[in-house]
Amino acid sequence: MASTLPRDASRLGELDALLFDLDGVLTPTAEVHMRAWSRLFNDYFDAHGLAPYTDADYFEHVDGRPRYDGVRAMLAARGVVLPEGADDDSADTETVRGLGNRKNAVFAAELDENGVEPYPGSVEFLDRAIALGVKVAVVSSSRNAVPVLVAAGLRDRFDVIVDGAVAAAEGIVGKPAPDTYLEGARRLGLTAADCVVVEDATSGVEAGRAGSFGLVLGVDRGTGRDALLRSGADVVVDDLREVVAALGSARASSTPDPARTTPTSSTETAEAQP
Repeated sequence: MASTLPRDASRLGELDALLFDLDGVLTPTAEVHMRAWSRLFNDYFDAHGLAPYTDADYFEHVDGRPRYDGVRAMLAARGVVLPEGADDDSADTETVRGLGNRKNAVFAAELDENGVEPYPGSVEFLDRAIALGVKVAVVSSSRNAVPVLVAAGLRDRFDVIVDGAVAAAEGIVGKPAPDTYLEGARRLGLTAADCVVVEDATSGVEAGRAGSFGLVLGVDRGTGRDALLRSGADVVVDDLREVVAALGSARASSTPDPARTTPTSSTETAEAQP
């Protein structure tokens, strides 16, 4: 790709793959995560006489990070250090991983009870990309990515899923490091320069910028346009429907690739643990 091209939405038509964050980009599950985190930390902070947890805490310390990293960062912000614990710590164990597992139990219960509908504009954008032969992957910090995609009816759109379970199993550093996005590009057979990172969290935008991806597209679901731009987004939109037309800007004569309509191999995905 020519490096002299402007870094704006028009480049969407010239790059070969879209690497989507999940929560807040494809599905409104970021709101479910926010409520689960709020219940966890407000209960814990109240019990220990600490300052109340706020939405600002979520965006600064938790949003977009792997679950245990979010627990660790939020506790550190209140001057609290807990033992790390183990992945199988029960939800009532007072360790980093125990608290993380408590949050996950709340999230899973709400997902089971209420389900999730994807953002219509995101589905339109995703399906247009697939029809144009653009490769797509999900790169999420969540270990719940697969059940969320199934609940949203989007699982069969993706050949590649790099989620928190994959990262933990393979020792891949999570966002804001670029490693999970780089792994997503690798599994698609592409370089970072060939790919667009689509993110709603500052940590994910920072990952896209650190990895030198071809374009970092921010989606403002509450983080704030300025915060996403400061973190390294090239373009920020409120809804992905705004840039559907840009996908075809350099592909007007492209023929859709029928092979892109179904996943090619289960070996490139891993089931997340709920």
